[in-house]
Amino acid sequence: MSIVLLAFVLGLLFGSFLNVCISRLPKDESIVFPPSRCPKCLAPIKPYDNIPVLSYMLLRGRCRSCAAPISAQYPFVELLTGVLTAVFVARWWGNPGWLAVSLLAVYVLIVVSVIDFETMMINDAFSLALFALGIGGSYFNPHLDGGWGARLAASAGGAAAGAGFIWGLALLGKKIYKKDAVGEGDIFLMGGIGALCGWQGVFTSVIMASFFGSVYGVSLLLTKRADRMSHMPFGPFLALGAVINLYHLVRPEAFFLALPF
Repeated sequence: MSIVLLAFVLGLLFGSFLNVCISRLPKDESIVFPPSRCPKCLAPIKPYDNIPVLSYMLLRGRCRSCAAPISAQYPFVELLTGVLTAVFVARWWGNPGWLAVSLLAVYVLIVVSVIDFETMMINDAFSLALFALGIGGSYFNPHLDGGWGARLAASAGGAAAGAGFIWGLALLGKKIYKKDAVGEGDIFLMGGIGALCGWQGVFTSVIMASFFGSVYGVSLLLTKRADRMSHMPFGPFLALGAVINLYHLVRPEAFFLALPF
C-alpha cells in the first residue's frame, strides 16, 4: 500500500473524529464520552456501523436502530479529510515538520468551517490553536525565509496583518452598510491563518475567500435560498483560501500577471 493511499485511509478515520468534534463542541459536550451514538434515538453505534463512508452507504444513510436519516455531512467530512490528508502527504512528505503542522491546521479549519456554516460562530479557541501552530511551526514553514528568528517574526507579523486586515474590512463594512459586515470570529481566525501563511498568504487568502464567497452567495440568490439581506458565513471561505496557501503559497503578484502594466 502506497504512502498516499495509507494517508487517505487514515484521513477517513481522522474525518470520523472531526465529525464528533463538529457535533459536540458547539454544545460543550465531551468528544470522548459517551461513545458514538445516534442523535435521534441515542442508541450506541456499533463498530461495524461506524466505518467511515462505507457504513453510511451500506445503511443507506439511516440509523440501523430507528431508521432516522443520517446527515450527508458525515461522509462528506470523512471524504474531504481523507482527500486532503492524501494530497498534503504527497506534497510535503519531504518536510515532515511542516506536514504535521499543515495537516493539523487543515483539520482545525475543517471543523471551523462546518461549525461556522451551521452556527454562524467561530470559537476563538480554534483561532488560538492555528496561531500556536503557526508560531510553533514557523521553523519548518517553507513559505517563510531566513533563520529561526526571522521566521518567527514573519509568522507573528502575518498574524498581525491577518487580524488587522479583517478588522479594517469590518470597520469599512460597518460604515458602508450600517451593520456588522464581518464577524469578530473572522478577525481572530485570520490572525491564526496569517501566522501560518505570512502576510502574502493573508492577502491572497482574502482575495480567494471573497471570490469563492461571492460565487456561493450568487448561487444562493439564483436558487432563491437567500436574499440580499441574508447573513452568510465568511469563515469557511477564509479557511478554503488558507488551505490552498498551506498547500502552495499563492503570492499576491499571481493576481496581477494578466495586467498590461
